[in-house]
Amino acid sequence: MAYQTFQEEYMQTPPITRAYATTCVLTTLAVQLDIITPFQLYFNPDLIFNHLQLWRLVTNFMYFGTIGFNFLFNMIFTYRYCRMLEEGSFRGRTADFFFMFVFGGTIMTLIALFVNLVFLGQAFTIMLVYVWSRRNPYIRMNFFGLMNFQAPYLPWVLLGFSVLLGNSIIVDFIGIAVGHIYYFLEDVFPSQPGGFKLLKTPGLLKAILDPVAEDPNYNPLPEEERPGGFEWGEGQAPQQGDEQGFEDNQQR
Repeated sequence: MAYQTFQEEYMQTPPITRAYATTCVLTTLAVQLDIITPFQLYFNPDLIFNHLQLWRLVTNFMYFGTIGFNFLFNMIFTYRYCRMLEEGSFRGRTADFFFMFVFGGTIMTLIALFVNLVFLGQAFTIMLVYVWSRRNPYIRMNFFGLMNFQAPYLPWVLLGFSVLLGNSIIVDFIGIAVGHIYYFLEDVFPSQPGGFKLLKTPGLLKAILDPVAEDPNYNPLPEEERPGGFEWGEGQAPQQGDEQGFEDNQQR
């Protein structure tokens, strides 16, 4: 029964989220089983450009460390917010969602050339959280039952949590910065006087990833559900005043 439930949930997951989460888990398991080592995965400009080990441009986003609390924490957040983005503001726009992956990964890679970082998966997760939080500004959040806040503060709460765990805040800052760049170029700048859309998904991607209409029987993950049953970033429905404020803000 548990296996059937997991299989149904897995097949219900939208394609980009399913592919990314699966590759992250399989990569970590392969390292855990000594099939590969992190030294074959990490970001190294010399090996990439001088020895043409191009796979490192991708694999450094797939490894979150050995299986433990940090890995589970990152994977839960990656799965949850990646899925909610794909089923929410990117629903029916798989090509646009994949293009966001390419854009975010490219900017992070360029930053990593000047910063001593070897794995960028956590920064990528923070980027996903940031974009979701800015597109859902009036959703109320609860973190570990310790504090209540609205969604746009979530990336900063996660940054503070990283500090408590002794992790480098540079990774979180990069994720927030890249998330803000994407949000500004995609959601803010085009609506400004004289603004226009700078990020355009290539037609080839649209032809490959958006060839057919959406499945009418597809069931998206509700915003309030928490994968794994944890209250990490619990979303609550906005109150009536919040909805009115959002409508007023949209009208401006």
